[in-house]
Amino acid sequence: MTTNVGAGERVLYGCMGLGGSWEPEPYGPADIDTAEAAIVAALDSGITAFDHADIYRGGKSEAVFGEVLARTPRLRERITLQTKCGIRRAEDDRPGMYDLRGETITRRVEESLTRLRTDVLDVLLLHRPDPLADPDEIASALTSLHRQGLVRNFGVSNMGAPQIAHLQARLDVPLVANQLEMSLHSRDWVEAGVLLNTPHSTGNGFPLGTLEHCRDHGIRLQAWGALAQGRFTGLQQTPAEQATAVLLADLARRKGTTPESVLLWWLARHPAAIAPVIGTVRPDRIRACRDAATREPDLTHEEWYELWITARGVRLP
Repeated sequence: MTTNVGAGERVLYGCMGLGGSWEPEPYGPADIDTAEAAIVAALDSGITAFDHADIYRGGKSEAVFGEVLARTPRLRERITLQTKCGIRRAEDDRPGMYDLRGETITRRVEESLTRLRTDVLDVLLLHRPDPLADPDEIASALTSLHRQGLVRNFGVSNMGAPQIAHLQARLDVPLVANQLEMSLHSRDWVEAGVLLNTPHSTGNGFPLGTLEHCRDHGIRLQAWGALAQGRFTGLQQTPAEQATAVLLADLARRKGTTPESVLLWWLARHPAAIAPVIGTVRPDRIRACRDAATREPDLTHEEWYELWITARGVRLP
């Protein structure tokens, strides 16, 4: 049965930071402990959806997560498990590339299931578009995985509306998610619409109409990079970032929460009900996002715009 998994998830935990080094060296007990501490902090904060990709730390992110699942009875039943495939890193004489050939998708899913020590994925996302991919071949592979009970739901990542529609036309199962870079720092997704018909639209590469397409078709938007790498919560580099940090701290104080939760509320307050993906491995920073995962976004229309304009550093056109 296909369900819109993740529809009720306000925040997802992104597992890219788990597993130790990006180098091919093996992970160790300390890496498993770090993963377990992050998972516990996420669960304590009301976060039960975990986002992976087969390339994260060369597969070690999935592997250490699988180790935690193995040592924690019944944990798998409590969580939503999502991974991505489609990117192949450079190796020997092979360049870094995108690969959504049907046989590659199938093999990558089987490898992810082994590393994660589970018999089914709740959601599989196609990580990036592959210009050489045959959409009919992709659809055939996804349909086979679904019929075998290996994957319950499918989605995409870093794709625009026409690409999504092109694939969906060949699939009987609905695409349920689209994961994009979206934050108060990476604002092309929200500015594409308001900069239309202005000189400032030049350079905005976000595919206009993608948010509307996803909303119309029940495709949940997930935001990677949602905490903006700490640019507004401790690692400010520009006057606009400094001013935004001050505003976030003030809003957090008035609303009885943390700046991190207010920052994520800014995404969730959008009518598309965007679900942020947080990627920190620090338990304290994960717990700072608790209110974003457990409370409705507490931002007025005016407060939402004030954050946007302050982060822009210039007024709207």
